[in-house]
Amino acid sequence: MIRRINIFLVLTSIAMLAGVYAVKFSIEDTARHRTELIALIDSQEGELSILKADEAVLSQPGHIEPIIKRHEVALAMTPVRQEQFGAFEALPMRPAKPNTEAMDSLFLSLEAGVDPIAAILELEGIE
Repeated sequence: MIRRINIFLVLTSIAMLAGVYAVKFSIEDTARHRTELIALIDSQEGELSILKADEAVLSQPGHIEPIIKRHEVALAMTPVRQEQFGAFEALPMRPAKPNTEAMDSLFLSLEAGVDPIAAILELEGIE
């Protein structure tokens, strides 16, 4: 009886040992993958900072102005005039404040059962 228990315990120990080694190698693989991703992110952040620096240099007016002057005739480009943006006087005025007394009288007449719009339509002969 004890022999069977010992054999069972030895087999269980071997199975547990194999499980621990599998977990260990899995964790090492995950850590290696994580390290590769961190290196990739660092590399891409470096490239991004270089691109931002290039954009900052290329978008400066001192860099753009000679290009614009060189191609101004070919592209028929002209400087923007103030009239293209419109004038302050061209903006629509704010709508008039609603007449609250007229609205109150309309609601009172509707509550009383009188429909003023129907009365207007009836006067004009519209059904």
